[in-house]
Order: sequence, then structure tokens, then C-alpha cells
Amino acid sequence: MDAPPVALVVEGVGKTYRLWSTPGSRLWVPVCFRLAGLLPAAAAARLRARLHRRVHDHQALCDISFELPRGEALGIIGHNGSGKSTLLQIVAGVLEPTTGRVAINGRVAALLELGSGFNPELTGRENVRVNAAILGLTAAQVRDRMDDIVAFADIGQYIDEPVKTYSSGMALRLAFAVQVHTDPDILIVDEALAVGDAAFQAKAMARIDEILRRGTTLLFVGHDLNAVKAFCHRAMLLDKGQVVLQGLPDEVITEYLHRTHKRALQAQQDRRASSLARIDGGYGLEDACVVQARVNGTRHVGVQHGGRLEFALDVRRSDDMVAPCLIFDVLDGRGLQLTGRRIALPQGEGVVCVSIVLDAVFQQGIYRIRTRVADAPSPDLTTVLARQEGWLSFEVVDDSRERFTGLFPVPMDIHVDVPGDDGGRA
Repeated sequence: MDAPPVALVVEGVGKTYRLWSTPGSRLWVPVCFRLAGLLPAAAAARLRARLHRRVHDHQALCDISFELPRGEALGIIGHNGSGKSTLLQIVAGVLEPTTGRVAINGRVAALLELGSGFNPELTGRENVRVNAAILGLTAAQVRDRMDDIVAFADIGQYIDEPVKTYSSGMALRLAFAVQVHTDPDILIVDEALAVGDAAFQAKAMARIDEILRRGTTLLFVGHDLNAVKAFCHRAMLLDKGQVVLQGLPDEVITEYLHRTHKRALQAQQDRRASSLARIDGGYGLEDACVVQARVNGTRHVGVQHGGRLEFALDVRRSDDMVAPCLIFDVLDGRGLQLTGRRIALPQGEGVVCVSIVLDAVFQQGIYRIRTRVADAPSPDLTTVLARQEGWLSFEVVDDSRERFTGLFPVPMDIHVDVPGDDGGRA
């Protein structure tokens, strides 16, 4: 079977910013560099050495290379300042790379700085026409999609008011609505799914999901790791402008969380930071982690709705833990936490066996278990020492939508009253 065509090629891309010691040095330092060529070699070398102290090169990206086939989604994660947004701006054509090249096959829609291209004196409707035309839509296409764009933005009568009267949230919603109605071949998203209120965010996520089902290629940057898991087939971790790891989202996210947690412990001057390492299912300390885990005697089990799940966890803790604790969480397929418990462990050194029994009263689907071993004198004072996820899972195999909707049932007292009757209970 032929491989899908490549939608995006990034090859050896680097970006270097030249920073100047003062605004005036942007003018006179280049002039002096040119004048140095007229001096004797020794004098020119001394002058150039002094001038170099007035200039600092900051390398935001270094030798970034990847290919993205059509219809695939790539999530890019990393700490602030790692170069994520710079990379997206280069792919979108907003910035020119210092080195390397970017090849794009198809129409690009970039959800970067939403609303930055709006003219504040024009109305929302007029800005929609202008921005849609810039994005490549014809006048007829804009007319056909105008009602859908206005309905999606949901800003009411303000659509015919000048944009300068909008709140920042209204402008972001309108800009988002324009971008997602252009039928892009490649969609670039940079932290743009947090626009508007909770209802609009849910609608935005659903719209992105719909675009992806049509075969659009996605390049996604965000700190919402659940969104990366939900939308992306692959992930890439950037650190200080370089690619640290590429692979499946779970693998890359685990490495990102490991590095994040290690930095947090170092910031707290916790001596245990240097011992934090990758372990089975995640990261943690050798003397504070889950060493064995089973559900119904295995790592993955399929059960009927309401079936019995017996978890057996061997937890190692160290004697320097003030209040050892095991945090046990049930996650859905997208990594959202459904429920969980904080289980206090006895102080001491060595392994304790924790048994957890629950009924699989969940909707059809696959669910994962996340465990965290923590030193937790209180819920507000909790230091996580190990985090392991994905090595235990269970699947509810039967469809229970006739019994309840959603992921799990909640006890309800329901009455259905019929006029003229004594009423019934459902």
C-alpha cells in the first residue's frame, strides 16, 4: 500500500536572533565592522573582538527536521522558551528561518495570534470578509460560509459593530471561527483551544475533531497534554531549541513530565531531584514507587459492565518520607481523570501491598490507571516522588448506553408524572 503524500517537510531549520547591547548599536556596530576591513589585520582583529561584545546571538531553534504525512497530527510540547511558537511561526510563513527549509503542500490555516490581523475600525462582518480573502477564499465562498462563521463565533449583534468595541474574548472567538471555516489542508494550532468560555472551548475542540476526520494535517502546540493525547498520532519534545525526543504521545509526554518534575524538585532544593529517573510505566525514585502492579492477575483485562476489578499494587517507600501516600486514579482513553483515591501508607522502609477492589461501572471503552507515590502531609503539601501511567488498564466490553449516558452512572431519583395519573417511577 502506498504511503500517504507528505503535507509538510521541515529540514534542518534553525533560527538565530541577533541581540544588540543598545538600540544605537544596531546602527554603528555594522558600520564599524565594515570600516574594520580598511584597517591593518591586527588592528581589524582587535576592533572586531571589541565589537562582538556588543552583539549577542540567541539560537531559538537548531537543526529541526521532520516530515508530516497528509492526515497525520503532530503535537509539539516543551517548556516555555523551548522554541515551539518560533517553529510554528516559521512553518506558517510569519518568520524566515536562518537555516534550513520548509516545504508545504496545501492551504495552511494558522491559529497563532488570533485577532492580530483585525482592523479595529471595521465591523466584525467586514473583518471576516477581509481575513477570509487573505486566507484564500473567494467572494462566493465567503458569502456561502458567512452565516456559519457568525453562528460559530456566537457574538450576537456585535458582528455588525466595530471590532474596537469587542472584548478580547469576542475578537478571539471571531478570529477562531474564520480560521476553522477555511477548509485548510494543514491546520497549525498554538495554544488556541483555550479561547472563550467553557462552552465555546468544547465547541472549538469538537470543530478541530471534525476537521481532522476530513483528513486535515494538524501541527499542534500546547501545554494541554490531554489535548495532545486526544488529537495527535505522534509527538515531539523540544528543549532549548532542539528536538529531544520524537515518538508516540504517551512516551514523549512521560519524558516531558519527568523533566518538568525534576526541575520542580530542583527549584525546591529537594535532594531527591538528582535520583529521579525513568522507571517502568513512568518516572520516580527507586525507593519510592510502585514496583509491581496487577489487575485481576494481569496488566490488562476485559470485563463486562459492573464486573469486578481487583488491583494489587506493591509500593516501595523510604523511611525519610514524612507521610507516604499512594494516589490511585482512573483515566479515560483521552487521559482525563474520572475518579481516584489518596491512600495513606504506613511510615517505614520497604514494600507494602495495597489491594483495591472496584466494580467496572463504566461505559464501553478502555480505561487506564495512573499511580503516584507521594510524600503528602496534607493535600496542599504534596511532593510527588513517582508517577506511573498506562501499564495497567481495563476494558469494558459491553455497550451500556441504554442504562446511562456518559462515562459512568451517578445515582439519581427520577420521577415521570403523567397528568391525571398517579405518576410513575423510572
